[in-house]
Amino acid sequence: MSVDVLLGLQWGDEGKGKIVDYLAPKYDFIARFQGGPNAGHTLEFDGIKHVLHQIPSGIFRDNKHNIIGNGVVLDPVIFIDEIIQIEKKFNIDLTKILSISTRAQLISPVHRLLDKILEKNKGDSKIGSTLKGIGPTYQDKIGRHGLRVGEVLSKNFNDKYAKQKSYHDNFLDGHYDQPFFDEEKKFFESIKKIKKFKIVDTEYLMNKNINRGKNILAEGAQGTLLDIDFGSYPFVTSSNTTTAGACIGLGISPNKILNVFGIFKAYCTRVGAGPFPTELFDDVGKKIASNGNEFGSTTGRARRCGWLDIPALKYSIMLNGVTELYMMKADVLSDFNEIKVCIGYNYNGEKIDYFPSSIESENISPIYKTFQGWTSKSNKAKKFEDLEKNFQSYVRFIEDQVGVKINLISLGPVREQTIYIN
Repeated sequence: MSVDVLLGLQWGDEGKGKIVDYLAPKYDFIARFQGGPNAGHTLEFDGIKHVLHQIPSGIFRDNKHNIIGNGVVLDPVIFIDEIIQIEKKFNIDLTKILSISTRAQLISPVHRLLDKILEKNKGDSKIGSTLKGIGPTYQDKIGRHGLRVGEVLSKNFNDKYAKQKSYHDNFLDGHYDQPFFDEEKKFFESIKKIKKFKIVDTEYLMNKNINRGKNILAEGAQGTLLDIDFGSYPFVTSSNTTTAGACIGLGISPNKILNVFGIFKAYCTRVGAGPFPTELFDDVGKKIASNGNEFGSTTGRARRCGWLDIPALKYSIMLNGVTELYMMKADVLSDFNEIKVCIGYNYNGEKIDYFPSSIESENISPIYKTFQGWTSKSNKAKKFEDLEKNFQSYVRFIEDQVGVKINLISLGPVREQTIYIN
């Protein structure tokens, strides 16, 4: 069969966790293909809210096998903490339904310490790192002295860790303190527990099941505009968050991908530093943040909020080959008198309708189209025709602008608050 890919089209935090959980019953396997514990995928059902950081969002659906792919960077301490919390809350034995790639990179205490020091040294030029050690782990991977999950099965794993650590000793000399050694102790304790899981060559697991006709959903983390190559560099994450990243991060060929589900909020948000053309600094922006509870599920930081950006959305759709659009958190825009959408920019003295590779706040400003708002009555809708006409007009305008149909509209955090449009 083939693989469907689900990913974010903005700066992350689009609501991917809810949609993976919503779609999971249609699939046999759910596979994470990149990122690490900087992700925060929030799911809410049966009156329970849970945030996943490294574990695929299909674990709460019966009989679904979940895969952590080779493109993921895994923090053993955070991973085991997640496992413990899930098993306590939901009585799920994840050792039976979760496989981890032998090729996934391990985040070590050294990487977390490096992340902290490197970010601090940037001063006013900080990128807003989550300080989870993600960037340094990917750096070690590219530098060809990373530690991979499969190596936890080696008898000389401790020696391999010591060797990797030694590459950074000159830079970190004087920074190894008691909190670091406490982290190291937790790290090795967690390594022992990881061995209970299925640590396999997941590229074979993936392709074998594709050939068997199984349905697979590839789950991305962060968003397209944070892609290391195509995002708003340098204010980006350290991995490829696009459809191409799914191929690399799971070991599958491009011709195995069928559908690409692109998720976007009905407005835009961003955590940390970096350009954001439609950012709002007024009471409207504060109202969006309040209505949407816009605080990072991983960091707790307040998210910057702004209007939907069509050129940026079209750019992401182009890069990913999106076949279906899913609009998230549309309920947040209820009860506004006016809704605005960015349809282009004034950029360096000229009007453009595309997302440029280099954006600075002083050389770009959005061009808006204004819509009449709708009321919160629409949030109870069960089908598209139940939405107020102004709401429907907003949706149809976006579709016309980007050339892709919106097949799903989320009107709240729980599974049932979802309209699927055939």
